[in-house]
Amino acid sequence: MSSVSKEEWDQFISNYPEAHFMQTSSWGELKSSFGWNAARVIKGSTGAQILFRELPLGFSAAYIPKGPLGIDFSQLSKDVDQLCRKHRAILLKIEPDRWVGEHANQGENIPGFITSQFNIQPPNTILVDLEQEETEILNRMRQKTRYNINLAQKKGVTVQPWKNIESFHQMLTLTGQRDRFGVHSREYYQRVYDLFQPSGKCELLAATFEGKTLAALIIIACGKRAWYVYGASSDEERNRMPTYLLQWEAMRWAKSRGCVSYDLWGVPDEDEASLEANFMDRKSGLWGVYRFKRGFGGTIRRSTQAMDKIYMPFPYLLYKKFMAGRGST
Repeated sequence: MSSVSKEEWDQFISNYPEAHFMQTSSWGELKSSFGWNAARVIKGSTGAQILFRELPLGFSAAYIPKGPLGIDFSQLSKDVDQLCRKHRAILLKIEPDRWVGEHANQGENIPGFITSQFNIQPPNTILVDLEQEETEILNRMRQKTRYNINLAQKKGVTVQPWKNIESFHQMLTLTGQRDRFGVHSREYYQRVYDLFQPSGKCELLAATFEGKTLAALIIIACGKRAWYVYGASSDEERNRMPTYLLQWEAMRWAKSRGCVSYDLWGVPDEDEASLEANFMDRKSGLWGVYRFKRGFGGTIRRSTQAMDKIYMPFPYLLYKKFMAGRGST
């Protein structure tokens, strides 16, 4: 069997306006520019964009991020298996675009898969409901967050679209060094912008004061959902609280284009009681941003756990040992 073209996939995914941005052809094009190969398969009303990552000795790892699309993966599984074997995949990992406790018949308990120990995307996040009026959205935020948004405005911070990917990458690199997270190349963020922004699905927003950029983020929107995917801030003028106003303006941008939810994209993989009990003391990893994100009045949601289909048992054991050595992804 052969995968379908980008144009065929775009026609198919148009029937799924709520598809996750990681199942769009633009995301596949992005990842294909940086070490992956994207393939797309369709069978009836079900489809999946699969990413293949080359491994040593001619093997690969296959990954369906936030998919498949459709309610019956079984009608697609034979074609997916054929494609994975063609690429000599040792495993296929699926991370369904589903929340725990919802749509249990879709994307869970797929025959032939096991529950994976390792997720690629952060399973826990905070969703902010954008369906209400702006005043109601603000009222649901914690008092200190509302105060900081107002403070930023009073202290002369403004937010507007930005096109300077070079400067954004420089700020992001400094942020990554300060907060200890990995950063892609400048070309990566430029590619994200070039693939998503012309169609109105993406914006780079910057918070500035007297002509100086203090913080910036990239937001992606598809259908009625928006995601805060990359963010950076400088160490200058932090007392003006630019990141708070920046997030609020990103929500307003998303709401203005019809989005009803804003995904703050990643908090520690703990239940809410544990998060609330420990966020003041723990700073490593995603703990460092939870205190900030919790203030925007959203709801903690957890994605369905990733699932693996094993094609080659011994290489899969080596993969598990490698992933365990890396710690959480």
